[in-house]
Amino acid sequence: MKRQEFDGILTRMLDSHKDVSDLNITSGKPLQVESSGELVAVEMKPHFQALTPFQTELFALNLVGGDRRLTETLLREGSCDLSYGLPGKARFRVNIFSQTGNYSIVLRRLETKIPSIKTLNLPKAFFDVAKEKNGIIFVTGATGSGKSTSLAAVLDHINDTRSVHVITLEDPIEYQHPHKKSTFNQRELGTDYDSFANGMRAALRQAPKVILVGEMRDRETIEIGLRAAETGHLVLTTLHTIDAGTTINRVIGMFNKDEEAQLRIRLADTVRWIVCQRLLPKIGGGRVAAFEILRTGLRVKDLVLNGEQEGKTYTDIMESGKAFGMTTFDDYIADLYAQGLVTQETAYAYASQKGVISRAIDSIKSARGEKTTDIDNLQIDRDYTRSIKKR
Repeated sequence: MKRQEFDGILTRMLDSHKDVSDLNITSGKPLQVESSGELVAVEMKPHFQALTPFQTELFALNLVGGDRRLTETLLREGSCDLSYGLPGKARFRVNIFSQTGNYSIVLRRLETKIPSIKTLNLPKAFFDVAKEKNGIIFVTGATGSGKSTSLAAVLDHINDTRSVHVITLEDPIEYQHPHKKSTFNQRELGTDYDSFANGMRAALRQAPKVILVGEMRDRETIEIGLRAAETGHLVLTTLHTIDAGTTINRVIGMFNKDEEAQLRIRLADTVRWIVCQRLLPKIGGGRVAAFEILRTGLRVKDLVLNGEQEGKTYTDIMESGKAFGMTTFDDYIADLYAQGLVTQETAYAYASQKGVISRAIDSIKSARGEKTTDIDNLQIDRDYTRSIKKR
């Protein structure tokens, strides 16, 4: 397959539906795209029902393009990551992986325009995140929840306001930052360095003030990241965790038990913010982000050092810390419901604690004068009381 033919197919997939975020190429299925969070088939001419294993492998070979390193990684590990660009159209983060002996491909569309905190309508706390001078900041959430986009907005604000050297370690590079006030050096895994840990070691010798690590994948990378934060650098990174408390526990779980006490001290001294994200289906189409935000303080440090206890949890701190930019998922989702951005069913589905979101929604409905229950025509059973007296 020629490059022009291949690019033409990808272009038709992109233009087939609105808000396309991913292209999915899987054996046994037609060409598919993810539009507003749902997979939908793409109509092609001539029409065909399903891709064959040979066709998906042909797509994979075109994407790899004869790169020896990628080919070896794919054969050895069963999957590989790369970036691919349609000139003047779009860039993709690509994952090729083997399943039941056949190849499947997912291409995540990358935005070409650098987002800002204002255009993304991120919480005001993100401006404070961008002002931090040292320490480590975790942005967490499931794959595709917008972590990289939020971090790109933070870096863009730093780029606009501070004259510093920024090193990014990414897999692959998603947003290409121009030089504004800051100086950016963006490095891609496989092309510019062979592992996040080695990239971090090298970054410490490159005199940066800000280091972005695409993902803390292992203990070694976290160890070097903590060391960088302890020596005056600002480290921004991501983890695949569902909330703030889980993030701390995930990091601690990567180390041996006998290292836990020392690690808790290091985390208490270096963690500045933990921001967790979820993308919810929006009324009228599209998606809207919900956030959980934890900001460090004396109470947070105490929990990191000693763990959560009855009446002393990260959730309690976030609920009482709204004045400092903190919020829980449930409070944020309830606010989205109050603004008419998500349905009641969506709010329940994505809530952390169903009871909390239920009470919040009932309170919002009550303030609007709406019914909070489906039970109607309740009456006192007067005959029941009379029958008791007769007994």
